[in-house]
Amino acid sequence: MTRKMMLIVNPFSGRGLSKSALGTILTHLCGRDYIVTVYFTGSHTAESLAYEYAKLHDLIVCVGGDGTLNQVVSGLMQSGACVPVGYIPAGTSNDVATSLALPKLPSAAAQAILNGKPRPLDIGIFGGKYFTYIAAFGAFTGVSYQTPQSAKRALGHFAYILGGIAGMTAIKPRYTIVEYDGGTVEGDFIFGGVVNSTSVAGFVKLDPERVDLADGMFEVILVKQPINLADFLDILTGVATASYDGESIQMLHSSKVKFIFADDIPWTVDGEFGGKHREVEITNCPAAIRIIV
Repeated sequence: MTRKMMLIVNPFSGRGLSKSALGTILTHLCGRDYIVTVYFTGSHTAESLAYEYAKLHDLIVCVGGDGTLNQVVSGLMQSGACVPVGYIPAGTSNDVATSLALPKLPSAAAQAILNGKPRPLDIGIFGGKYFTYIAAFGAFTGVSYQTPQSAKRALGHFAYILGGIAGMTAIKPRYTIVEYDGGTVEGDFIFGGVVNSTSVAGFVKLDPERVDLADGMFEVILVKQPINLADFLDILTGVATASYDGESIQMLHSSKVKFIFADDIPWTVDGEFGGKHREVEITNCPAAIRIIV
């Protein structure tokens, strides 16, 4: 039986998609019983394309970075289309692909979509916007959307590291009240992240044994302002060992989180600017989409 596949390609993700890479992807995807229709982002966003055309297809495949995948998921969620998603990572960090153990090579990723099976994935709602793996504020979170695309293409993931180092002098603690399923915590935090992933920015890892991407729960990571060397070492140890149970860095589990600040604080959502907020609620949508692994 012939099925219809929608292939959404962001040619500007990461270091850019070469013609040979796209040709390899199409060669694999067209080798099965699929009629493949290719849509390039540019005049239309991945979100608007998914919203308008996903229901007309049996499978939607996204080629791009985590931001492109975010747009595809947002379009699906708004349209109500129950269509499985395949992801061919072509971005800079590709945290979602890392969490799902998806191949990074285009040919292998395309083959994995054809041979894989859909599994459920939680989706978050942040102030009316959808996200697939993270909403965060504080240290380094502005790097992904402030780094010029030209630098990302030239330096790849190293551009994020350089941007993070350059922004260290701007790190300021924010007094924050955090309401979650188990209670309330408050303090001066330099970072807060609501995560559904085992990888953040390509180098911060979460223990896969403690993270279930379809359990209806977020992992909430909070990092306090280090006062002395012991606090700083506590944070470094937590990041290095993926153990976030110290005095200066902790991880909570919750299906809903509310953050309250004294001022408007900038957020990043799946690597894109999420606006400035003084108060924000984040909710988990359990197993909202199916992604092929």
